[in-house]
Amino acid sequence: MKLYKARVQNYRSIIDTGEFELEKLKTILVGPNEAGKTVILQALQQLNKPDDIKGFEVLRDYPRSLYNDITTKKVSPEEVTVVTGYFQLEQADKDLLPDGFKDCVYKKYTNIDNKKYHTLENAPSKIYYKDIKKDLLRLFSHLDKQYHIDNPDEETNKPSVSLNNLTEHWHDYATISDEKSTSIVELLEKNYVLIDEDNEKEEERYTKLQEQIKFNENFDTTLSILSNRTPVFILFNNYFKVKPSIHLEHLAQRTDQNILDDEFFDYGNLCLLKLLGFTARELANLGNTRSPNINETDALKEYKDKLDSRSYQLNAASVRLSEEIRTVWMPNPERPEADKLKVTADGQYLKVVVEDDLGVDIELDQRSEGFQWLVSFFVVFFAEAMDKHKNAILLLDEPGMSLHGLKQRDFRGTISRLAEKNQTIYTTHSPFLVGPDELDIVKVI
Repeated sequence: MKLYKARVQNYRSIIDTGEFELEKLKTILVGPNEAGKTVILQALQQLNKPDDIKGFEVLRDYPRSLYNDITTKKVSPEEVTVVTGYFQLEQADKDLLPDGFKDCVYKKYTNIDNKKYHTLENAPSKIYYKDIKKDLLRLFSHLDKQYHIDNPDEETNKPSVSLNNLTEHWHDYATISDEKSTSIVELLEKNYVLIDEDNEKEEERYTKLQEQIKFNENFDTTLSILSNRTPVFILFNNYFKVKPSIHLEHLAQRTDQNILDDEFFDYGNLCLLKLLGFTARELANLGNTRSPNINETDALKEYKDKLDSRSYQLNAASVRLSEEIRTVWMPNPERPEADKLKVTADGQYLKVVVEDDLGVDIELDQRSEGFQWLVSFFVVFFAEAMDKHKNAILLLDEPGMSLHGLKQRDFRGTISRLAEKNQTIYTTHSPFLVGPDELDIVKVI
């Protein structure tokens, strides 16, 4: 599915953006400093954020000028919606949905207390008690007459008495929930034998009621399917970088004590470890493992297996990153830029290096800023999206700002190739990141 419309309100510097439309592939947000471009991306991520990303904080995120409304309880955080997204369904989504729901719009919104809600637009309306009330009363009136034929003196067990006991506290706009649906269906099936088999009208009424009562199950099923298929929103900015050399024990200690000293670098490094399938502590412990004595056969094998497992996982991750980066970076063939990425472990150090055309390993920080940014982006992207990366929306905050203007122009093509698989929304101040044929996809903030 694609995000085609959104709205941000009650968030930091934004009171209300109003509803704004987004492109299916790539949308560019431009505007002066402090206009709110980054804030919009941060809010959009909360529609379906990765698990490790923090949610909203009322104290920090509610507009400061209006915060007195919260403290005086004039406004309740439970009623404050921050971000709303409208998703158009693709054919793969529609194929999974019940008939009648294939052309609906999926609406999802998140409140500042981090509670998420969803509903459907352009979908059949839910069934309420008022929609089946008349047919129920008429059918049970018929059932009472049939019951009276066999039980002329029995009034307390008439079908209508059971119906009244079940529905006496239902108001007209009560939704026929799963619990209500089950109760009514059981009551109908229990009394079905009382319907005069020659009475086609009541037979049709019975069938119609069964369909209406069970209809809301399709509504709930559709919501469940679309909730599970909502794209994950991956936000990346220029501060997220992977260090070329990570001291594992030091990172493990900071992680264990929850005192990460550099939010952005440590975030990138932890994403790299997540992608590799290790924690900092696990790799640090492997680096500290004492080599067994020569006569400790079983211990030697276990030691070797652990080191080989680490090596194989690092190699697999290196190959995957290299392949993915090549598909979109498309370096200048006259000047090798991204031949092979390698992640290696040496004792307590985890290293990220790039192998050049001569086979020489060069630390990542000696490569161009643009290439460092791209490597760091893919590390964060794959780590946060994991197996969902084919169903992710990319939010890029001023990408490629370290690149020369002409290289930014080339990088614009990289973003377009990313957007072919993952809908992309990015902010920029640079005219080189807006193509002459892309003015129609620019949103001025």
